[in-house]
Formats: sequence, C-alpha cells, structure tokens
Amino acid sequence: MPLFRITVKSRVNTNGIRLEPGMSVDVVTQSFSDPVHTNGGQNVADAFMRIYGVDIKKAGALNGVYLKVDRIG
Repeated sequence: MPLFRITVKSRVNTNGIRLEPGMSVDVVTQSFSDPVHTNGGQNVADAFMRIYGVDIKKAGALNGVYLKVDRIG
C-alpha cells in the first residue's frame, strides 16, 4: 500500500483555523492516486484532525494550492 506525505505549502488563516507551512501528515492508501483528490480527501482531513486537531476542510485548504503531495513509499 502506498504511503504519501502531505505538507502545507503556505500559511492559511481562514474560519478561525490556522495552518503553517511545513505541517505534514503521512497517509497510507489503498490506491496509487493522490489522496487529496481521492474520496474527497477524507483520509487527509482525518489525519490533520488526528495529529493537529484542525479541520482542513473547514479552512478550505484541502486542495493542491495549499498542499504538496509526495509519494514516499
């Protein structure tokens, strides 16, 4: 199963949620496609909530503009 690292590229401060550049999460998926665009990015949103306690969907940052996706495994 592929392992992806999703990293915040730029500062986001929207709807009371603050994301800083460099915040990152690792997500294991069943598919080889980008987890930000697969299943509505739910795995990525869950990982950010679990690790940082932030709702990245509410911040409107669950897209390629704010997130960098690297396949690491």
